[in-house]
Amino acid sequence: MGTRIKLLFVLICIHALLSSGQNQDIVILQALKDSWQNTPPSWIGSDPCGDKWDGITCTDSRVTSITLASINLSGELSGDIGQLSELQTLDLSYNKGLTGSLTPDIGNLKKLSNLILVGCSFNGPLPDSLGSLPQLTYLSLNSNGFTGPIPPSIGNLTKLYWFDIADNRLSGSIPVSDGPTPGLDMLVNTKHFHFGKNQLSGPIPSQLFSSKMTLKHVLFEDNQLTGTIPVTLGLVQTLEVLRLDRNLLTGNVPSTINNLTLINQLFLSNNKLDGPLPNLTGMAILNYLDMSNNSFTPSQIPPWFTSLQSLTTLMMQNTRLQGEVPADLFSIPQLETVILKNNRLNGTLDLGASYSNHLQLIDMSSNLISAFTQRSTYSANLILIGNLICMELEATASYCHNSTESNSSYSTPPNNCFASTCSQYQVSSPNCKCSYPYTGNLTFRAPSFSDLGNSTIYTSLQNSMLTSFESNQLPVDSISLSNPTKNADDYLEIILNVFPSGDERFNRSGITRIAFVLSNQTYKPPHPFGPYFFLANNYDFFSDAPKGKHKSISIGLIIGVSAGGCVLVLLLVVAGIYAFHQKGRAERATIKNTPFASWDPDKGSGDRPQLKGARSFTFEELKACTNNFATAANIGSGGYGMVYRGNLPNGQLVAIKRAQQGSTQGGLEFKTEIELLSRVHHKNLVSLVGFCFDAGEQMLVYEYVVNGTLKDSLSGRTGIKLDWMRRLKITLGAARGLHYLHELADPPIIHRDVKSTNILLDERLNAKVADFGLSKPLGEAGQTHVTTQVKGTMGYMDPEYYMTQQLTEKSDVYSFGIVMLELITARSPIEKGKYIVRQVKEAMDKRKDLYNLREVLDPILALSTEQLQGLERFLDVALRCVEETGNRRPKMSEVVKEIENIMELAGINPDVESTSTSESYEGKTKGNEHPYLNDFSYSGGLLPSELEAK
Repeated sequence: MGTRIKLLFVLICIHALLSSGQNQDIVILQALKDSWQNTPPSWIGSDPCGDKWDGITCTDSRVTSITLASINLSGELSGDIGQLSELQTLDLSYNKGLTGSLTPDIGNLKKLSNLILVGCSFNGPLPDSLGSLPQLTYLSLNSNGFTGPIPPSIGNLTKLYWFDIADNRLSGSIPVSDGPTPGLDMLVNTKHFHFGKNQLSGPIPSQLFSSKMTLKHVLFEDNQLTGTIPVTLGLVQTLEVLRLDRNLLTGNVPSTINNLTLINQLFLSNNKLDGPLPNLTGMAILNYLDMSNNSFTPSQIPPWFTSLQSLTTLMMQNTRLQGEVPADLFSIPQLETVILKNNRLNGTLDLGASYSNHLQLIDMSSNLISAFTQRSTYSANLILIGNLICMELEATASYCHNSTESNSSYSTPPNNCFASTCSQYQVSSPNCKCSYPYTGNLTFRAPSFSDLGNSTIYTSLQNSMLTSFESNQLPVDSISLSNPTKNADDYLEIILNVFPSGDERFNRSGITRIAFVLSNQTYKPPHPFGPYFFLANNYDFFSDAPKGKHKSISIGLIIGVSAGGCVLVLLLVVAGIYAFHQKGRAERATIKNTPFASWDPDKGSGDRPQLKGARSFTFEELKACTNNFATAANIGSGGYGMVYRGNLPNGQLVAIKRAQQGSTQGGLEFKTEIELLSRVHHKNLVSLVGFCFDAGEQMLVYEYVVNGTLKDSLSGRTGIKLDWMRRLKITLGAARGLHYLHELADPPIIHRDVKSTNILLDERLNAKVADFGLSKPLGEAGQTHVTTQVKGTMGYMDPEYYMTQQLTEKSDVYSFGIVMLELITARSPIEKGKYIVRQVKEAMDKRKDLYNLREVLDPILALSTEQLQGLERFLDVALRCVEETGNRRPKMSEVVKEIENIMELAGINPDVESTSTSESYEGKTKGNEHPYLNDFSYSGGLLPSELEAK
């Protein structure tokens, strides 16, 4: 009996401590409420957690997240915030009414991982206590009015991933460590230094950079930095974007800069740099180069310019260039803009016979060019005003006058409907619905293109953003983009309208969730947009009505809360005594209802799942290998939840799919799923390493596949060059994986979501089929189909399955045929409403070489010097796979045999592995996102053929 009394005493003490923390959080939130205006109408009642205050997230009745972006808050952030000891996320972005300094008490939030105050009106110095936040991964303070120096203590933030203090009035030098004093050189795990548009001065310390750093973005533009570019910058070989423009930098550009072979955008313009032009040979994926308005040594256009075959924009005005312009400069395949004005270029300007068909602007004004040779009709805007050629005879030519053309315009068109006539303040959405959109400016700090009228790239931006909103289950019907413009900082600004679903207005919860996806950089834009920030406009059309008057905390409330706590303590005593009497019954009920309850993985007791090679992980084990599920470890998200990269104690890299609340299955269903996945073992399938069913969590642990998706490689995002031989090997590997599922797995499995984003490439470019989230087993002997709800991905879906709801192995075959067409065209299954099958069939002529498909082929294949042996047979197999009815399609075993025969006829051994990706390909993988997710799931709607007909 004494033991029971002690246990009850311990429980009472624990409850008293918990109640104390809960009560403290309540008081603090009430204090914050009293210091702010325009708090949400739902902020009534005495319990922010139980009464579900908008923007407040609690765990075990403790406040862990405050996300109140874009709701017109005003006032100051009081020091009370520092007492929310369990707070992990604080996002108050886009509230221009929030003013005052950032309280030093912020440093008391030892569990804070996200501090996001974008686009407010905070001012004053940054507190040194920011360096006392050991868990901080995201620090976004941009677009405020902060002044003073960067606190050196920030160098203590070893987990910091995102560091954005741009667009403030910060001054002083960039701090580096000195003895016991920390500095920013200690941030070796940080990926983003966004310091642009401040008043930082002094030299860039050479100590700031080292080979230990993993920086992707160094954005120091528009400051007052002096001295030379440090040689050590070349040690940070992970860099993708470098902006040092609009400073006071002097001296030579260090030769080590050409070590930065992953650079996409390089801005060195508007400084006082001198010496020879830097040699940038080796920057194979450089898209945007601007070295304008510097005092380099006079020189001719260097031959290495033409080696930059990924260039879209070349800006070299006022850089003391001289001599003739080489014609092959304009043949760079993706070149859009060439600005070489205010130099000493002379002779004849020749665009060549095969200049880039993407060229939009060639500005050679204010040079000494005396003639222009035109071998073919050009469509680019050519400007030669201020050259010798325009002095007399040629003065009437169009290129001898100031261009009146402005930036190309763009606006998202309606989705096959007629725009509605809406009332005041309402806007017609792309789906032609009148509503009140959430609006703001998307600003991209380093876009890698200059053609602002290219609708294709904006469509990709729109689609990726909408997909991100959908995957985060946000109440968004559609989005529109409009009015893209370049500002004086060479930032790209686009107006964004986000339209609500299900209603004509957003409520506050919807706005704060959408704002957080943008402020927290949860949404990742596609190439070529680069780093961005969002500044929202006030939203004045909330749908949620006030629920009561603004009430401050009272003595009565505190007494009531305390009295309630005492009552709870008494109830706990009674409940504890009753619990001892009911212990046996509860244990039996738990064992009965929870399949894992009596399972001891070490002893094999109870209802242990029948696993083959997969192990059980505890929550603490997976928490440790992902650094507490740190933001830096996050590699994607989807409808199932978040995906994290983890490193097991044995060194194995894994991808961990963590189910979010609301998407978890029952224990029995989860047990059944992992039993199914654990039976799947094949070198061309992503293998299940293990699972976690612990602490209320459901997680699947897969092997980590380093080179991302086939889709990424086909789109050029990874930089991996896929020649014909590699494409055949990838096709064969994926086909063998599906053949295993269909005919060798026990029971046979239908994947149901075969697509290029679910085919991963390992370090040797071997294909591995992934993501079995929609898979269905054929459980009974002789069973030929499964009748099930239609799910899959638009463009890849079997039309017969759609019509009958009968899922068969031939449904996977159809999807695989689409992937084969994707492999030779590098086109998405549906582009601009056109279906890839119909495009190929309409262009095909079997009487001609390569079936007359050179115009449809991926340019990498069409322009390749290698012989595409077997391409016609490959196409025949693909078209057999996409026959309208399943009985006319081959089995996967037949597809495997056909691909093997094609490879053997081409002189390729089908059983020899590919070379590693470090051999004979251009560029390197970037590892931006990882693909253990469905990027666009589909459950109903129009078939691709019906979509095109519409």
